[in-house]
Amino acid sequence: MRAAGSGNPSAHRGNWALVAAIVGSGMSFIDGSAVNVALPVLQRDLNTSLASAQWVIEGYSLFLSALMLIGGALGDLYGRRRVYAAGVGLFALASIPCAFAPNIEFLIVARCIQGIGGALAVPGSLALISASFPPETRGRAIGTWSGFASLTAAIGPLLGGWLVQIGSWRWVFVINVPLAAIVLVILRLHVDESRNDDADRHLDVSGAALATFGLGALVYGLIRLQGGTLDPIGLAVTLAGVLGMAAFVIVERRETHPMVRLDLFGSRTFTMANLYTFLLYATIGGSLYFLPFDLINVQGYPPSAAGAALLPFVAIVFVLSRFAGGLLAKIGPRLPLVAGAALAAAAFAVFASAGVGNSYWTTFFPGAVLLGFGGALFIAPLTTTVMDSVSSSSAGIASGINNAVSRVAGLLAIAAFGISLATVFEARLARELATVQLAPATRTAIARDRSMIVAGQVPPEITAARERDVVATAVRASFADGFRAVMLLSAAVALLAALVGLDKTFEMQASSR
Repeated sequence: MRAAGSGNPSAHRGNWALVAAIVGSGMSFIDGSAVNVALPVLQRDLNTSLASAQWVIEGYSLFLSALMLIGGALGDLYGRRRVYAAGVGLFALASIPCAFAPNIEFLIVARCIQGIGGALAVPGSLALISASFPPETRGRAIGTWSGFASLTAAIGPLLGGWLVQIGSWRWVFVINVPLAAIVLVILRLHVDESRNDDADRHLDVSGAALATFGLGALVYGLIRLQGGTLDPIGLAVTLAGVLGMAAFVIVERRETHPMVRLDLFGSRTFTMANLYTFLLYATIGGSLYFLPFDLINVQGYPPSAAGAALLPFVAIVFVLSRFAGGLLAKIGPRLPLVAGAALAAAAFAVFASAGVGNSYWTTFFPGAVLLGFGGALFIAPLTTTVMDSVSSSSAGIASGINNAVSRVAGLLAIAAFGISLATVFEARLARELATVQLAPATRTAIARDRSMIVAGQVPPEITAARERDVVATAVRASFADGFRAVMLLSAAVALLAALVGLDKTFEMQASSR
């Protein structure tokens, strides 16, 4: 590995690299969390279904997850600063058509382009840090990055909810442009280039294509299966996705210059850390996607209040992440990983008790606090464990793999958890409506607009006050049941992650420090 202009990373240049990584990652985190809060309003504004609204998130995550696997390798090969800058620039440029999208299809395409930019930028942020700090200070640097990442993630929902409430969801995308400009200036003036001079100059196009196809088919199939019936097309496409991912693994094993270096999984620590990542980030990405729909459409929160609901979570992570990063060198990763996942499971169990109309202070607030302490314990130790389990020359691809695992987990969990929510929703709604008298036109509207109703909305065609109130009450109760099922499922998966954290490899790593 070589850093242009410097034999060893200096503290001054390293701090600037840390700032660039924080602001660039912050742009992505703000965008992601703000779009999540804006999604219920965006769905109503563009008059689209829950499945189409999901693709606003899933389209971005699909390309981010699949191509991130090659983004880290590109940084190692062509220069981490250069590739990071290209990703940040493309992400910002794609944000402009997102802001002016005339319909849901246009918005989804623009979000997919954003995902390509994110695939270049996201692994580059941690690779910059790893290349700019020596091992003895890398844990605290990553802890600082994690803390500020959480802070920017907190700003996203607050800013997104505020923009939606006073103006439009379109402004959520505009904020990316000035942030990107700041990052590009810092990179140009203050950050040294670094790369792996021994890297093979070959791009695994077939691997990238198979990963994109496999993940895309899996997500599309799972979303189709949210209809409440065993859709033959959904099953066929899901199977095609599974076969595509199997073909991806086979190709990567045979590829001379693979996009995913499977030899890295020869490290048990690297393998178990990525399994832990997959399970825990599936619970976080999959469950919290549905939170704004519950807060806005079921609980009746205004967008700004929905954006602030998880503020305790991100505030606690911000305050404690640096401490957790430093703690890793003293006690190792095992205890923080186990305790963090267990606290996350407890948080999701608390969210499951939210019901309809209960106080924030007895439902979402304690859950957010528990999730905050859990996140503070596992985020920095997990990231540092992954980066320390490989050589510094492989930092880019290791970061790409781990980030891709976390994104793939959320990508698949949103679609899979949606099946659970839709199934429980449909069963409760059928019971609720079977006991009330409704006009034939009302029942026709309910059947026709089922995909919008599953998101917690009442069809606008139902105008009679009494019937609208009856349907609204049934829809809110049904969504609350589906939300509870998602949260309990998330708690169970988080407990599985805690069991993975007990693996002896994390104890062994601690003893070697």
